[in-house]
Amino acid sequence: MCEKPIQPLYWETPYEIVLALKENHPDADLENLGLRRLQAWVVALPEFVDDPALADDQTLAEILREWYEEIT
Repeated sequence: MCEKPIQPLYWETPYEIVLALKENHPDADLENLGLRRLQAWVVALPEFVDDPALADDQTLAEILREWYEEIT
């Protein structure tokens, strides 16, 4: 069995972040997920290598929007 190589995640790759979040938090309630909790979840992803301080509300809202679109 071949494991897929781990791709590093950066704030500029919201779709890839969403895919990792879906895998790690499949039952997430996106309607009630706050931006600070989302940021903590992203930073906790093992593949995430970017500077946590670079996230702003716009970036986090984009990730949340992508995630919502991915599951609907």
